[in-house]
Order: sequence, then structure tokens, then C-alpha cells
Amino acid sequence: MARGKIKRIFAERGYGFIRLEDNSEVFFHRSSVKDTAFESLAEGQEVEVQVQSAARGPRASEVKPVQEQSRT
Repeated sequence: MARGKIKRIFAERGYGFIRLEDNSEVFFHRSSVKDTAFESLAEGQEVEVQVQSAARGPRASEVKPVQEQSRT
């Protein structure tokens, strides 16, 4: 899985865009979000992404928020 940050979310339409570590951008739909609710995602949040090719360009087939490790 690749890592990136959510660049823009269009919550009312159920989609957004993620900027990957290589500076490319991928589209994601609310149905691709795993382990959390789409509504809980925020711009700038770090995520792991499974990218696949699609007719309109790359898109995220799976989006998971990166869990910050607690420090003890």
C-alpha cells in the first residue's frame, strides 16, 4: 500500500483526492474507505492507499487512516 495525505474532500458528494508521497494524486470514493467512517476523514490526514488503474486515471480501491502509534 502507498501512503499519502488527503488533499481535498467533497463530503456532500462522497469523494475526495489524496496526494501520494510521490506527489501524484488519486481519486477516492466513500465506498473505498475502510476501518473508519468517510465523514471522520479530514484534509491533511495521513492514509494508506491501494491504487488501481481506472478508465479516468488512477483511483484508490482501499483507503485506511494511518493509526498513530502511542508512545510510552
